[in-house]
Amino acid sequence: MAQLNVEYLGLALKNPLIAGACKLTSNLDKLKQIEEAGAGAVVIKSIFEEEIQLERFKFDEDNERFDNLHPEMVNIFPQGIEHGGPEEHLMWTRKAKEALSIPVIGSLNAVEKESWFEYAAKLEQTGVDALEINFYSVPTQFGSSAESIENDQIAIAAEIVKQVKLPVSVKLSPYYTNPLNIITRLSQVGPKGFVLFNRLFQPAIDIDEEKNIFPFNLSSPGDIRLPLRFTGLLYGQTSADICSSTGIYSGKEALSFLLAGATCFQVVSAMYTKGIKHIGAIINDIQEWMSRKEYATIDEFRGKLSRSKSNDPWIYTRAQYASMLLHSDEIISNSDLAA
Repeated sequence: MAQLNVEYLGLALKNPLIAGACKLTSNLDKLKQIEEAGAGAVVIKSIFEEEIQLERFKFDEDNERFDNLHPEMVNIFPQGIEHGGPEEHLMWTRKAKEALSIPVIGSLNAVEKESWFEYAAKLEQTGVDALEINFYSVPTQFGSSAESIENDQIAIAAEIVKQVKLPVSVKLSPYYTNPLNIITRLSQVGPKGFVLFNRLFQPAIDIDEEKNIFPFNLSSPGDIRLPLRFTGLLYGQTSADICSSTGIYSGKEALSFLLAGATCFQVVSAMYTKGIKHIGAIINDIQEWMSRKEYATIDEFRGKLSRSKSNDPWIYTRAQYASMLLHSDEIISNSDLAA
């Protein structure tokens, strides 16, 4: 039988499928189902500094709402009560680590520099096996340059790697002018891996109600193409592990990433649309394909179709479709890819 075990961030995984950070990975019962379905590892739902700040604000507001409602009332609530901050998140992260036998990866989204370092240290204390830090910047300030944003992120990554003993991976958005450059620069300060890419929330508008809406941000199989490009470009060019993400619904998409050079891959949307048990179907797809192709291990074919090993060195660098027009019989649709 084909062996699916891989090593990611120095961790031994029984297979390359990682359940990515999402609401499902913030529930202990769901986490146990994910493990039973066969996932190689799991990323706990991120700790969000903005969420904690909002909870603290609401807590203080509620705590002070009826202060001095009557001249004789000094305070109707006990004094000295404070919001727990990240402690609740840390508590169930610790419980998740204790309950699962597969590697558990903590995930962090922060805003202030000091919070990145504080929360990273606190997550390490929960016993997680690795730490995934999420870097992105939604442009809202006209005066912020790309260079200043990247330099800040690199400085934060360097300090986190310095302060914690855990292996660190960086989950990036695709919206850098040159993702290859930022990954190269980040690699120099010590992260052991990169996750390509973070799927950011995008707003929508209900034109009938004339209001902003917040649709669930799930991917589709055709969305693999952008992370696939950079996975194929990076293979053999960095010593860091590459974990590919977005659009993985079956072994077909997962194998595409592995052939391009990914060490492993993360699944989220498929768990929502097809159920947690679908994890087993993806793993079976990979195993059956390997057996059919007579591959004993993933290392035997990983990166086989990367840029560095491809017969067509331009396949990952073309930006326009002029060459496709000369080979119209090769054109396939997104629905064909998903079939």
